[in-house]
Amino acid sequence: MSIRSALFILAGLLFAATAGRAELTVSSDFENGSAVGDGIDQATGTIRIHPAGDPQRGWPCWWYFRVDGVELGRTLFVEIDRTTGLLPSETGAGNEGKPLNPVWSQPAQAVFSTDGGETWRRTETGKSNAGRMRYAAKVDAASVLFAWGPPFTPTDGAELIQQAVAEHPEFVQAFELAKTREGRAVPAAVVRAGKKPDAERYGIWVQARQHAWESGGSWVGVGLFRWLISDDPRAVALREQAVVYYVPVMDVDSVATGNGGKGQKPNDHNRDWSAKPHFPEVAAAQKFIRTLSDEGRFDFFVDLHNPGAGEPKPYFFTAPHEELSELGRRNLERFVTAARTEINGPLPLEPKQKTSGANYSSKWREISKNWVVFNTRPHVVAVTLETAWNTPNSTAAGYSTVGKQLGLAIERYLRESPRAASSKE
Repeated sequence: MSIRSALFILAGLLFAATAGRAELTVSSDFENGSAVGDGIDQATGTIRIHPAGDPQRGWPCWWYFRVDGVELGRTLFVEIDRTTGLLPSETGAGNEGKPLNPVWSQPAQAVFSTDGGETWRRTETGKSNAGRMRYAAKVDAASVLFAWGPPFTPTDGAELIQQAVAEHPEFVQAFELAKTREGRAVPAAVVRAGKKPDAERYGIWVQARQHAWESGGSWVGVGLFRWLISDDPRAVALREQAVVYYVPVMDVDSVATGNGGKGQKPNDHNRDWSAKPHFPEVAAAQKFIRTLSDEGRFDFFVDLHNPGAGEPKPYFFTAPHEELSELGRRNLERFVTAARTEINGPLPLEPKQKTSGANYSSKWREISKNWVVFNTRPHVVAVTLETAWNTPNSTAAGYSTVGKQLGLAIERYLRESPRAASSKE
């Protein structure tokens, strides 16, 4: 049991012991918390909230809060109301100037934790009525956390990396990608093993959470990272022939403050890959990637996201194929073929890809994977992986499995050099 889990349980027990038959209370004043209370029915154990995110800081669909004063074994009901704030322009999907469609804040099942966020269980399937979604969960603790999906915070990312460094100092190093506009650290790691010079290694960049509410993207990254530092022979082979850069959370400020991130003003992180980025962490990632490419040491980029509510399978977004070199198209097809083999369930890969070009967004050239295509060598593969969030397998474990499988796909792809004939392009 972690210190955080122990403190959470102790706080709940103390609350119950001192309060007698306590009334239910709701709080969200912690990292990544987001909830506006709309009322508590003490008799029925019904808690009504809506997301607290500022629409100017992205789609207000994320919610995460704590309930204290719970009688052990009581069934609680959580009702999520639609967001009331109007969305800014450049949010996509025809939402400009309108309230966000409630489907984004109302998953089929929510999650809850009675051990301080160490483990997350799913509620019963929600029931929708008049734009409000109602979830039920039987709680076996005095305090419980409820969330849209399994949270993953900047602190979680930093702790994951520090634990990896402590366990594997010989091939894992921590570094700070940047300080955010609000002064928070953006934790990152680099993984390399063996004695091969960096100049002879493949360069890989893995990042998650350019859209803060898409917590599943971070869990996919966790799965890849944990596999990469494991004793799986294929993981050992990859870290001995490559340098892997890993950023578990890009939009640290929005995740920390419980904002949605997507569509924020003036740009969200995945529309900020321009010549003059608004966000320091985007500028730092660009600098890393451009330097690696200029030195002939960059080969693969993946940005980890969650898609729309109705998407049942993970899939890749790519740059328009006509924007790729001949070698780039061949490499992309080789990688996707490897991914189809490896990402095979419980969340199997959708065979077809989607492209994000001029018809997708007016800022399509400033989407991260597209920027990579336009600013690195012709052989480089750059993709966005969208992992389904509204399915029975969209859990921390399910996401992590996709991440491990993504790592296996990258290892399979790099068995053949992606740089072959690149000088001819």
